[in-house]
Amino acid sequence: MKKASDLFIECLEEEGVEYIFGVPGEENLDFLDSLSRSKQIKLILTRHEQGAGFMAATYGRHTGKTGVCLATLGPGATNFVTAAAYAQLGGMPMMMITGQKPIKKSKQGRFQILDVVAMMGPITKYTHQMAASDNIPSRVREAFRLAEEEKPGAVHIELPEDIADEHTDATPLKRSHSRRPTADTKSIREAVKALEAAKSPVLVIGAGANRTMTSRMLLQFIEKTGIPFLTTQLGKGVIDERHPKFLGCAALSSGDFVHRAVEASDCIVNLGHDVIEKPPFFMQRGGPTVIHVSTKTAEVDPVYFPNIEVIGDIANAVWQMKEDIVPSGSWKFDHMLKFRQGEIEHTKPLAEDARFPIFPPHLVQSIRDSMPDDGIICLDNGVYKIWFARGYTAYRPNTVLLDNALATMGAGLPSAMMSAMVYPDRKVMAICGDGGFMMNSQEMETAVRLGLNMTVLILNDNSYGMIRWKQANMGFKDWGLTYGNPDFVKYAESYGAHGHRVTSADHLKELLAHTRDTPGVHLIDCPVDYSENDQILNIDIKKLSKEL
Repeated sequence: MKKASDLFIECLEEEGVEYIFGVPGEENLDFLDSLSRSKQIKLILTRHEQGAGFMAATYGRHTGKTGVCLATLGPGATNFVTAAAYAQLGGMPMMMITGQKPIKKSKQGRFQILDVVAMMGPITKYTHQMAASDNIPSRVREAFRLAEEEKPGAVHIELPEDIADEHTDATPLKRSHSRRPTADTKSIREAVKALEAAKSPVLVIGAGANRTMTSRMLLQFIEKTGIPFLTTQLGKGVIDERHPKFLGCAALSSGDFVHRAVEASDCIVNLGHDVIEKPPFFMQRGGPTVIHVSTKTAEVDPVYFPNIEVIGDIANAVWQMKEDIVPSGSWKFDHMLKFRQGEIEHTKPLAEDARFPIFPPHLVQSIRDSMPDDGIICLDNGVYKIWFARGYTAYRPNTVLLDNALATMGAGLPSAMMSAMVYPDRKVMAICGDGGFMMNSQEMETAVRLGLNMTVLILNDNSYGMIRWKQANMGFKDWGLTYGNPDFVKYAESYGAHGHRVTSADHLKELLAHTRDTPGVHLIDCPVDYSENDQILNIDIKKLSKEL
């Protein structure tokens, strides 16, 4: 017979868990004691449960394996809610383990007790309270299976104090070997027929296509057919964006150069479409043929009701289509590629504008010039996300981590920390607004304690800039969205990190090179000029793309 908490740790080891991120409480002490004896799993103590959850979710995003995080009952569990939604909407496999008072005999009344299982129900794929230690192996295995199965997401297990202290002779279950089903050959034939009959087909790469092997198969398909492609924000980097057939990233809602290119198509292949992202095109009855290629059937929406569905492993489906298709001599792509050329010509002079405070297009280009091919940027949420999604050329999958699902502030720093842990040999940068950075800035201490090598770039405008931009765009007066900031350089140094402040565009380039090549945790305070956001993003782009 062994203690239930020991068995729980053994089950996690059987699943290949490397880290548990979190803030333990007294209801986790049996679990913590068992974890202390694990030779395989490291505890990463964070300063807030939300930071732990974002780190676990990002581990899942990078590896495809379930990231695990730990919190106590009540307030510890409620602090996981945003991270759970982040993982669930973003398709990142993550398991949350929370403690609870004894369920058989508690002497503390209702102190700190919430129905955490019911609370987690709407924002997870699976949530369960352990009521018997004998069930731990099957519940843990089931939770991991569901977290990693398409579409990946968040799961939750509550381990009450008295169950953790029980004794049992149960043993861990082995992971099963499974492969995703392959698409039906008849649906492949239908899709290929529609493509061969089209005049100007286009590929749209979405969130679900950001998986191992899909990038390789898609590149082979594009090389054979010459069909141009664009991405959603969560599809960025699946194919190297220096490719001559790349049309852009759908960062704005509509009216951008890339949207005009899609409107010029009569057959759209939507790969890994997920309704959590704003649609890069709007379907209309009698409009272009839309082919949905995904691991699951299309969720029908007023603007999305595809004509042909190819359901199965996306990489395999693309390979089958590549083997079957005969490229058509009558396909025409020149007009689509002209829109991409128009975007490049519009962006180039903006990116060369070396004013101070720093102009967003210049910032994007400076960071791209500074980062190596496999460098990883992790964006928090703010108006700069649009500039980076549009203008930052992604060379490899998962090198631009942005959240276009829950779009939560506060995730940029923890996701960069996790990236630096998973890939210690690669350059990692968190890019945060001053608002988003301050939501989890306490994790700077965790980053320093872990000895990570990374840069945190703060875009400083002393306001919630994204909402301020929307406020101006909607004709409201500028009100209620400005604040003061700490001295970010001193703030970084107080944690034992290196603090830097940008004084000019040339100085920014120097700092980017210095922080990239110097070990440790660096923070760069970068004043930013958002004054032309509305003119460029809402007026100029729409006007120029329409004229094309």
